[in-house]
Amino acid sequence: MHDDPGPDPAPDDDPWTALADDWAASWGAVADPARAALLDAVGAGPGTHLLDVGCGTGELLAAAAARGATPAGADVAPGMAARARRCAPEADVRVADAEDLPWPDGAFDVVAAVNVLHLADDPAAAVAEAARVLAPGGLLAVCGWAERDRCELDAVEAALAADDGEQPGPEGPLRREAPVRALLAGAGLAVEHVALVDVPWSAPDAGALVRGLLLGEDAAGLADRGPVVVAAAAPFRHADGSYRFRNAFRLVVARRPG
Repeated sequence: MHDDPGPDPAPDDDPWTALADDWAASWGAVADPARAALLDAVGAGPGTHLLDVGCGTGELLAAAAARGATPAGADVAPGMAARARRCAPEADVRVADAEDLPWPDGAFDVVAAVNVLHLADDPAAAVAEAARVLAPGGLLAVCGWAERDRCELDAVEAALAADDGEQPGPEGPLRREAPVRALLAGAGLAVEHVALVDVPWSAPDAGALVRGLLLGEDAAGLADRGPVVVAAAAPFRHADGSYRFRNAFRLVVARRPG
């Protein structure tokens, strides 16, 4: 167990610390199927030293610890890191950028990056840094949202853009397999495993739907944009008033040469 070092100063451009609790409530468990698939794919268990880059509120760290692995996590947002420490007290969690990890070369058997590389200022630098802290023969597991046509939540994004009189933003390249493969190959890693994992997102009612999909909006924003979300989500509403969206994450696992 690692002692909580106390609060870390939040960077000026950190939107996540203030949202950590709300994010955990609405989104923390969404990637659980992908996390389980990742831990299976890398064979995480006793003796596995695993680093989760962009660990968020710590769900992967807790799952890895439950399998007997020795987890560590890095997140740039102090609020996320603080939640991760509470979620996985066994883990060594540090506030750090994906492109500048405070661990020595070859420290980990497995490095995971779940839904984080597309947020990096320089994804190639983040992958190179992940490869640096991998032991020879270690595995880097990258996992994130797949193509738009595999993710029903994108229907809400499109509706919000239309409400603004805009087209949806371009699909990020890392939502497709080939660019992810190229990124890993550029760091000298060899892809060994690729899989699509179902990651549904659910809300018990319209209020939770709006709060989750408009995370970070103030009360005025929720009132203004909420009806757009509810209308766009109508095809995904069940008879009991709940909502369920089918989505997919793509998992890509690559090995550092031994």
